[in-house]
Amino acid sequence: MSILLQHLFNGITTGCILALIALGYTMVYGVLKLINFAHSDVFMVGAFMGYYAASAFGLGAGAERFDPLRVTAVFVVSMAICGLLGFLNEKIAYRPLRYSNRITSLITAIGVSFLLEFGGQMVFTANYRSFPEIIPKVHVVFAGVEATNYPVIILVTAVALMIGLSYIVYGTRFGRAMRAVSYSFETASLMGIPTDRIVSTTFVIGSTLAAAGGVLYALNYGELNPLMGVMPGLKAFVAAVLGGIGIVPGAMLGGILIGLCDEFVVVFGLPTSYQAAITFAILIIVLLFRPSGLLGKHEPEKV
Repeated sequence: MSILLQHLFNGITTGCILALIALGYTMVYGVLKLINFAHSDVFMVGAFMGYYAASAFGLGAGAERFDPLRVTAVFVVSMAICGLLGFLNEKIAYRPLRYSNRITSLITAIGVSFLLEFGGQMVFTANYRSFPEIIPKVHVVFAGVEATNYPVIILVTAVALMIGLSYIVYGTRFGRAMRAVSYSFETASLMGIPTDRIVSTTFVIGSTLAAAGGVLYALNYGELNPLMGVMPGLKAFVAAVLGGIGIVPGAMLGGILIGLCDEFVVVFGLPTSYQAAITFAILIIVLLFRPSGLLGKHEPEKV
């Protein structure tokens, strides 16, 4: 039982990071019906901004005590920079193509993704870097489950951010406006909703969540590189589709389920290289038999 709990804990931890990335995919798709493939690279930029912010604030391997103010500052700086990056992505790359056909926007998203990946290699270099221990690592054992304090921090932070996002989407005027834009962009515009501002803010929120996920991922796994967002981003996309793309609770559910699938590949003694194969097999199965996702409802298109 303790071994099972250990793997469940590990899977949920990974799933929470994937859910933070998946939320960005699902929010943008919900509003614009656009798959923003550059979102996974915003995750990478967030990790690097956290790395440089930690160095600037004097946090590193020599840290002997937890400094909540400076650690919070690392997250704030990373999330603010990525929020600005998300705003610029939408304004420069996507807004001019808003009324073009979807394939044009999709190609643009892939182009922005490559720009960030290979631009990141030019700016950050292609070398792997070790992320500093901005929080002293503590080993804990609870109910037979052995872990460090990092997965606990990831769980608490991810859950807090998800609850905050759910409140914004379902409990605020902005959230109502965002759902109205998602339902009908043209009608929302005619009703006086500032659609450009809603879309830009949606990109900003999604990018800040990706940045938080990037810092948490780098903190947990201890290293980062300019291509670190590729595989987590693809898995997060599958998670969004699995849960129901465009649905916020679906992204959370899908992220945790994909995290558990990855972990149980190890439980059954399969090579870790099978994790990606199983993830994409899940994508194919969902698209064939439940294209609207676990929490989505099939809505026939009116002609």
